[in-house]
Amino acid sequence: MSTLTEKELSTIKDLLSAEELLVKKFKMLAEHAEKTEVKNQMESIAQKHQGHFNELYQKLS
Repeated sequence: MSTLTEKELSTIKDLLSAEELLVKKFKMLAEHAEKTEVKNQMESIAQKHQGHFNELYQKLS
């Protein structure tokens, strides 16, 4: 794997923070959803963003 530049590392850090925030928000929305369908959609979206977070995190390994 090639070495990442400072700008690339900074961008990945910013993206990780954004994805982490989205995961937290959608999990919170799922917890407060009254309808099962909405709850399931929010949980699905949270999982999608968790996947994005995991993929970005792997770039740092």
